[in-house]
Amino acid sequence: MTNSRPFFARPLVWIIAIAAVLATVAAIVATRMYVSSQNAAAPEEFLSEDVAEATTPGQSSGSADAIAGQWSIGEGSEAGYRVDEVLNGEDVTVVGRTDDVTGEVTIDGSELTAGTVTVDLRTVTTDSSRRDGYFTSRAIDTSANPEATFTVAEAVDLTALADSGTAEIEIPGTLDINGQSRETTAQGTVTRTDAGLRVVGAIDVTWQDHGVTAPDLGFVSVEDAGVVEFALDLSRV
Repeated sequence: MTNSRPFFARPLVWIIAIAAVLATVAAIVATRMYVSSQNAAAPEEFLSEDVAEATTPGQSSGSADAIAGQWSIGEGSEAGYRVDEVLNGEDVTVVGRTDDVTGEVTIDGSELTAGTVTVDLRTVTTDSSRRDGYFTSRAIDTSANPEATFTVAEAVDLTALADSGTAEIEIPGTLDINGQSRETTAQGTVTRTDAGLRVVGAIDVTWQDHGVTAPDLGFVSVEDAGVVEFALDLSRV
């Protein structure tokens, strides 16, 4: 005997349809819960978390001699990147960092005249070892280009730092990542501390400019642009 009931009147069809809807809703809810937890756990930007800690009242001297000289980047310094992953249409903030940062800065009078910051990209880590493996082997060939370097290109006036103990700065320079260099500008704040100088800031980066391959797996992709962040503790050489 032929079943004359319409297709959508059959119980099994409705069960399958309802199950599919519930599965879709569950996936959306799970994605949003994951995104919310990941974004909440992401480290704050250096600019927002470190300037207040570094500022030391009474450090101003009004003299360029207080800041002039050769400075070395040392213990306590960090650098890394911040980028948005797109997971099923939701933005997830990913932060990778390392304390393997070296370099030197020269201040002549009240001007920053030279400086180099070098970061070992092989030691940059996030909250995911799988992501880190992709970063160090496919996104960037760290076996051939293990370091990223920022080099100061023009002198920067630091009169405000000598006078008041802190200064907002823009540093023109060259950023080398993955063996490819681009002119850019680092923006941040430099502050005198009991131990020396504290410099925190960021550089906007378009990954393709440095030949960095951002993954796109369909359900998850990485934005084309991100930020290189740094927090540098400098002491006199």
